Amino acid sequence: MEAESATSNRRVYDEVSLSDHDAVRKEKFNIMKNILLICLSFLLNFTAFAGISNLQSSLNPDEGLGTGSLSIIYGSLIVSAMFTPTFIIRHIGCKWTIFGSILGYTCYSLANFYPSWGTLVPASIILGFSGAPLWSAKCTYLTTVAKRYARLTNESVDAVVNRFFGIFFLIFQMNQIIGNLISSFVLSSANTASLEFPDSVSEEEKVRIENFCGANDCQNGTGRADSTKDEIPDETIYILMGIYTAVGLLAAANMAFFVDRIVIRDNESRGTKELLSATFLHMKDRRQIMLIIITMYSGFEQAFITGDYTQSFITCPIAVNWIGFIMICFGGVNSICSFLFGRIEKYTGRIPLFSLSTLINLGIIITLLVWVPYPTSPAPFFVIPAFWGMADAVWQTQLNALYGVLFFNRQEESFANYRLWESIGFVIAFAYQSFICVYIKLYVLLSFLIVGMSLYLAVEFLEKRRDKNPTAADISNGQTGQKSSLGDSHGIQNGAYRTNPSVGELTSF
Repeated sequence: MEAESATSNRRVYDEVSLSDHDAVRKEKFNIMKNILLICLSFLLNFTAFAGISNLQSSLNPDEGLGTGSLSIIYGSLIVSAMFTPTFIIRHIGCKWTIFGSILGYTCYSLANFYPSWGTLVPASIILGFSGAPLWSAKCTYLTTVAKRYARLTNESVDAVVNRFFGIFFLIFQMNQIIGNLISSFVLSSANTASLEFPDSVSEEEKVRIENFCGANDCQNGTGRADSTKDEIPDETIYILMGIYTAVGLLAAANMAFFVDRIVIRDNESRGTKELLSATFLHMKDRRQIMLIIITMYSGFEQAFITGDYTQSFITCPIAVNWIGFIMICFGGVNSICSFLFGRIEKYTGRIPLFSLSTLINLGIIITLLVWVPYPTSPAPFFVIPAFWGMADAVWQTQLNALYGVLFFNRQEESFANYRLWESIGFVIAFAYQSFICVYIKLYVLLSFLIVGMSLYLAVEFLEKRRDKNPTAADISNGQTGQKSSLGDSHGIQNGAYRTNPSVGELTSF
């Protein structure tokens, strides 16, 4: 059954006449309403997941259980990204794909009531297989409605895409704030003394921090995380996981009852095998190949801040209770900058934003290599994740938008590739998290950042050259004038997209 076919019993919008101002205003309202509702569901869902994942390396350190489960999640997501998004979205539609995927995420919250390899592994696999359809459906939904909104407002598609992704990540990244507040207050209820920031450090403690925390943390079992789980009563864990489970179920309910469906027109009649192979065929595009490293870096840097920074630079020198309060800075700055960068991009272009985030990450990586995290002053512990959140806002909003614009005619396949390569970065980072020293991980980050940024700039250069000298294939595919991917957000002509309705034209909610 085609859940979002044009024969749906829900009302189908005809093409709105731009001269009918009431219809245009109503259509714009419906588009924004659905975007905000999707943002709310993602906020709630990832409030639970982010809160739990930030604690895994500290709450479940035995035999690498916590980070091992995260590695399994993203390993499963890799398989999911290659096989499931296009197939599922085409058959049940964006709305129900997101709904079902959120339920898959909730399984992970339930498994953390009694964390063990027997409970976390199956839940991690379910969550991983839910991840790629979830994000691909979201990206397809947002990009499709952005195309229609651009027509209604006579703006460039790329400008609207960037704005919508900016709005999404403004709301989405608040999950770090809410999720971390929940974890900090619930965990602190078991040990209020650990909320007191140390005003002095003994010589013995300094020696421990110098040798076993920060960049010198080699996962050898001498950090403070070893006793964390024993210090927290089971009742406290049950309360925390109960809250996260309820929040996840609320996200699913919001998606089911309040978000409207969209119809994605496709003039092509492709079989199942063709849909599944589209993800692989997309890798023949040399632009996709050149973007692999920077996309993997996005996974590496997120894994580092949630897995390594929380354990080696917070739990080890201070206490697990401080993870939430410190990571609020990451989430808060990330949320604000995600919105601002979505707006700023149409004036600055993408290259300056990518360059800014590269410089920030370079500076922080070098700082973490030399900084000994003595807990004598709280400022560094909060400032570092704040700046990391600023850089991550660029990677999340602009990489998503870049894929949406650069591969507009192949939305589902391109976003599946985005999640695939980002997930590979996650998998590698979480897989080696319990086995190698933090300073080695920082050098890995540095290498991927430099190589990935260089290849990204090469993609921009090639696209500029193609814009100046378009081939016949480019013209027939409507890919001329795509200067926005190079830093000119006004370069895309809306008409270029209208020449190919098979890319996914919004016809109804």
